[in-house]
This record gives sequence, C-alpha cells and structure tokens, in this order.
Amino acid sequence: MAKAKRKRGETEETVRFLATVMLGILILRSFIAAPFVIPSESMLPRLFVGDYLIVAKWPYGYSRWSLPWGLPLFPTVRWSMPARGDVVVFRSPDAPPGDTNPAHDDHDVIKRVVGLPGDTIQVRRGQVILNGQAIPKQRIADFVLPITPNFTRCPPGHTEVLEGKPVCRYERYRETLPGGRSYVVLDTVPNADGDNTGLYSVPANSVFLMGDNRDNSADSRFPFPTGMGYIPAERVEGRALVTAFSTDGTASYWKPWTWFSAARPERIGEGF
Repeated sequence: MAKAKRKRGETEETVRFLATVMLGILILRSFIAAPFVIPSESMLPRLFVGDYLIVAKWPYGYSRWSLPWGLPLFPTVRWSMPARGDVVVFRSPDAPPGDTNPAHDDHDVIKRVVGLPGDTIQVRRGQVILNGQAIPKQRIADFVLPITPNFTRCPPGHTEVLEGKPVCRYERYRETLPGGRSYVVLDTVPNADGDNTGLYSVPANSVFLMGDNRDNSADSRFPFPTGMGYIPAERVEGRALVTAFSTDGTASYWKPWTWFSAARPERIGEGF
C-alpha cells in the first residue's frame, strides 16, 4: 500500500513538473521572446530561407495573437506602434468566407514596416513615395546568393557560376527612410506588378508592410488574399531581434555532422 502511494506521489510530482515547464515555455513564447524560421525569399537580402530568428514579443504590447493559435484569453493591450523600418512578425488576415485555400489560413508572416497610420504611400517605377516624398533609393553592389537546397528558385537570367558554384545575382539598392534609418532591398524584374501602384492611405491603428525582395513579396501593396493589405496593429506579434541560427538546407537529421557543415555561422548573431 505504501509503495502504491509512493508511486502515485512520484507520478503527481512528474506531472506537476511537466505542467510547470510547459507553462513557463508558454509564458516565455507569448510575452518575452519566440523563435521564428524564415520560410520564403520575400525578405532577401536581409533574411535567408533557413534563418532562425528570435522575435521580441514585448515592444508593442500584447493581443490574442501573442498567444499560440491566437487564443482570445485577454483583451488587447498596446503601448506603442511599430516604427518605420522595423521588421515585424504578424498574423496574416483571416481568409474570406468560403475561401478553402489552405495557403490563406491564419499563419505568421514577416515583413518590414514602411507606413504608419495617416501615411500615404505609392510606388512609382519601383521607388516608394512616402507622404509625397520619394524615399532615396541608391544602387549598391550586387547581391550574390549561393544556390543551395534552401534556395533553388533563382529568377531567369540571374543565375551564373562563381568559383565553380551556381549562384543567383540580384540588383541591390539601399533605401533611406525619413530620420535616416536605412535598409537594403532587391529589385529583379523591371515593371513588376508591385513597381507601380495606386495611392494608399494607411488607416488608424494599422501598418503598411513590404518585403525587402520587392518583386517576390505578397505584402500591403496587394489586397488579401493576393497580398496582405493593411495589417491591424493588434495582429503584430513582435519585432525581429537577432538571427539565432542559419542553415543552407544540406543538413540531415540522421547525420549529425551535417548539422555543422550546413550552418551559416556568419549570419548567427546578426541583429536588426
């Protein structure tokens, strides 16, 4: 009898310990920081497919989208808006009624904040016009990206061989926002769909987001579900903080030595 009670007590302690650990992880991921893996090329050249980021959850406040699966457990509490130039993770818009395309289901997305409430934005011949003023766009050295299992979709005409290895070469530009904050963007296709747009007016409590890979980003330049449209501030989950790890896709779970050979150590620790 004593042995059965002791076993039951040990089981209860184990369950309590595991529940405490799970609660701690939930609190950490929801309110402090969370991991995020880059799944697409929309934020090249800053973010590569296979980059693992740490996303800070506290900079702007909290909402149901701070929690896993968007659980509506508490009201929205926001204490600041994102700044122009911030790279943010947000929850995509809800799919329209009757839309059964699984690609339109709620999912986390990462883009750069370009417009804030009250801003007007237009793109003309690939240049962003913010509140009537063209954002300076300076041509800089080409961006060269090795073709690896994590990156195989190089646009036609951009593939070449460099030092015996296939690479993808892009035209690269530096944009500088009002106030001096700058970042680098790619422009690969002349007169692409997003290079010339109408005039957008960002509504209250919303942000206008764009991918740095301008010709390969479904963002606020396009209405949902083609793009993202304006994103309500409550759907912004956090700000990208640092690259924690990066892999080129050549690793195998069953070959531990490839975990190291596939790593891109020069990207680890890169901040925003």
